[in-house]
Amino acid sequence: MAVLLRGTSAAATTVGPSSALLATTFRRSCGRLLHCAAPQRRLYVARASAQPLEVCAKESITVPGRLGDCPFTQRVLLTIEEKHLPYELKLVDLANKPDWLLEINPEGKVPIVKLEEKWIGDSDVITQTLEEKYPEPPLATPPEKASVGSKIFSTFIGFLKSKDPSDGTEEALLNELTSFDSYLKDNGPFINGGTISAADLSLGPKLYHMEIALGHYKNWSVPDSLSHVKTYMKSIFSTDSFVKTQALPEDVIAGWRPKVMG
Repeated sequence: MAVLLRGTSAAATTVGPSSALLATTFRRSCGRLLHCAAPQRRLYVARASAQPLEVCAKESITVPGRLGDCPFTQRVLLTIEEKHLPYELKLVDLANKPDWLLEINPEGKVPIVKLEEKWIGDSDVITQTLEEKYPEPPLATPPEKASVGSKIFSTFIGFLKSKDPSDGTEEALLNELTSFDSYLKDNGPFINGGTISAADLSLGPKLYHMEIALGHYKNWSVPDSLSHVKTYMKSIFSTDSFVKTQALPEDVIAGWRPKVMG
C-alpha cells in the first residue's frame, strides 16, 4: 500500500509496495471558499491534527493512483474539504473489488466513509451525517432551495444517451438549464445566495460531468445566452477544493462511454 502524506506544503512520503489500493491523508488549513475567523482557525487546526476520516472511492481507470470519475464521491470529498476535516482516501479498482471492501459493504459500492467506527454509504446520508457531526462551518441549504437544479443531471443523461436528435431530450436539458439560469439571475451567484452550500457541492460535480461528456460525445456546450449558468460553473470549477477533488477529463469520458454506446 502506498501512503502519501500531504499538507499545505505538498510534502509526500511513500511506504511499502504498490497495490490497487492507495491511501492518501489530506491535512488542510482554511480554504478559499469560506472566510476563517480566529475561532474557526483554531477549530480547523484542531481538526487537522485529529484522526482522519476513512473514505473509499473509485480509482481512475486511466491513471492508476488517481481519483476516479464519480460525481457522488466528489460531492462527499468537497463536503469534507469545506469542513476542513483530515481524511484518508482509499482508492479502489472497481473492476477488481478487494475482499476487504465487500466485507464492509457487500454491494461493493463507493463512496463509503468511516465515521465513529461505522461505515456509511450513499452520498446523501454521508453529507447529512457530516453536517450534523461537524456543523461548523455550516453548509446546509435551506429546504426551499435544496432542490434547485436537481433535474439537470437526469436530463443531461437522457440527452447523452439519445440517438434521435428530434426526441426532445436536448430541449428538456435546455429547459432545466434555462430555469436554473433565471434562478441564479435573481438569487445567485450560488444556490443559497452569496455563499456556497451543500446544494452547490452536489450540483457542481454533475455539471462538470455534463460539460465534459456532452462536449466530447455531442460536441455540445451550455449556450452563451445562459450566462449566469456559465459563470456559476466557472466559479465552482475554479475553487481549490473542486480542483483538488475533480476527476481527470479522460476518466469522465471513459466513465460515460457505456451509457453512450449502450
